Amino acid sequence: MSPASPPEAPAVGAELALHGVRLGHPDGAVLGAVPLSLRIAPGELLTVVGPSGCGKSTLLRTLAGLLPPLDGRVTQDGVAIHRPAADRALVFQHDALLPWRTVRANVELPLAIRRVPRAKRRRSASDWLDRVGLAEHARKLPHQLSGGQRQRVQLARALAGRPRAVLMDEPFGALDAHTRAGMQDLLVDILSGTGATVVFVTHDVDEALHLGDRVLLLGSGPEQVLEVPHPRARGARQTRDTAELRHRILESL
Repeated sequence: MSPASPPEAPAVGAELALHGVRLGHPDGAVLGAVPLSLRIAPGELLTVVGPSGCGKSTLLRTLAGLLPPLDGRVTQDGVAIHRPAADRALVFQHDALLPWRTVRANVELPLAIRRVPRAKRRRSASDWLDRVGLAEHARKLPHQLSGGQRQRVQLARALAGRPRAVLMDEPFGALDAHTRAGMQDLLVDILSGTGATVVFVTHDVDEALHLGDRVLLLGSGPEQVLEVPHPRARGARQTRDTAELRHRILESL
């Protein structure tokens, strides 16, 4: 696998913000007891945890511009978000790869949609596949890969377009523990060179504490935003500060 530093200068991460936002669907229930106000700094990795049905996935879709807030404003760099944009990428638990396209063609897809010249998108896809350790699988179809390999392809596809924000909805939730840990380390390694802002939804408190600079805790009351004392340190779970934070989050859930 090649080093994670990108061949191009890293993009500047987007500032994402919610101003008195109520989450929900126009024809459904309002999610959350109080409006949500939050600033996500450029380049920050914010993890989001909370009980099922509290609005974690709805939050991601609202930040992506797929779902308007019921009230309040959602902004990127101070400009209201009304629709999806190429500089905000979504990554899901299910890889959503096109089964009839090769691995490389799947990674090229967002670049093809943006009419990037064939030679340039081919170079970009090959580079990203090399960086996620799948260069030798470029000509395979998705069904020929393992679940972890397909998630690597999805990560490469999301980042090939050099987004300024990456919105991740339990991307490693279906993986076994060993593969999941490897994907977490790969994500940290890759993102360190992109400059992207990341919002990462997870049900796994340990994953949230390992990856996040901060943890957003959603539930029935006001949101809580908690600083992580030792982000991305594998042994941090044993430290007093992290253990206390873990206990606090589990008590809230």
